[in-house]
Amino acid sequence: MALATYTDLQASAAAWLNRSDLTATIPDFIALAEARIARDLRLRKQIASATLVTVAGTQGVTLPTDLLELENITLSADYDRSLQVVTPEYLDVRYPFNNDTGIPTVYALLGDQILFGTIPDSAYTVSLKYYARLAALSVTPTNWLLTYNPGVYLWATLSEASAFLMADDRAALWEGKYQADCSALRRAEDDALRSGSAMRVRAL
Repeated sequence: MALATYTDLQASAAAWLNRSDLTATIPDFIALAEARIARDLRLRKQIASATLVTVAGTQGVTLPTDLLELENITLSADYDRSLQVVTPEYLDVRYPFNNDTGIPTVYALLGDQILFGTIPDSAYTVSLKYYARLAALSVTPTNWLLTYNPGVYLWATLSEASAFLMADDRAALWEGKYQADCSALRRAEDDALRSGSAMRVRAL
């Protein structure tokens, strides 16, 4: 059976579970699997870019809705500097007044907002590099991860199904296969980062 689309994944899950009565529930298993994959994997192909623009006198800007984790944030244009991350509590103590404005040098994440310190005194362009959540297969029926690593989706879906079925003695099998595929992806990612040059030990 081909496993290249959302429809394929639903059919494959039903076949592996050997159940014909889960048509209405399998999409729930896939949604739970997608949430788990979003928590577990950080791969280069997940990295996306976005540009935000600050508002003078306003500390926060809304983050991209698909953001999982920030990789880098830079104040662009004439400033071209990386901003340093701090805690929201640090911002409250260090920049307690709304009239304390200037060029941002640090940031903190709070909910769906990125907060700056100092509070911007102008419209600054902020460039983000971040790990993006894959669009739900119910919305975008395929993606690069399903195309090249379908087992990650299948085993995660079956593992989530086992919690619903409770008595399924294959739960450990599905979970083990999911973990093995995730580990293999991480190893391949590490190998790719090291390829092309010899590792060197720097003298102290």
